[in-house]
Amino acid sequence: MEYTPQMKNRIKRIEGQVRAISRMMEEGKDCRELVGQMSAARNALDRALGVVVSSNLEQCVRQQIESGEDSEEMIQEAVNMLVKSR
Repeated sequence: MEYTPQMKNRIKRIEGQVRAISRMMEEGKDCRELVGQMSAARNALDRALGVVVSSNLEQCVRQQIESGEDSEEMIQEAVNMLVKSR
């Protein structure tokens, strides 16, 4: 699978958020601020996961349709990956 620059940028932003969380801990920031940042990072990672899985699924389904194969099993596998990630 080819990962787009947008996908990579999402991960870089998440990386920055996680570094900020670590810095906040070192600075002894308030728990509410820390939890807010942690929640934002988790949500961003969940969205990135969805983008990666959906893009991969789209590419794979197209390839299977072009080759005349059934894509139902692959779709179920993608759904299972998303469910397992929660």
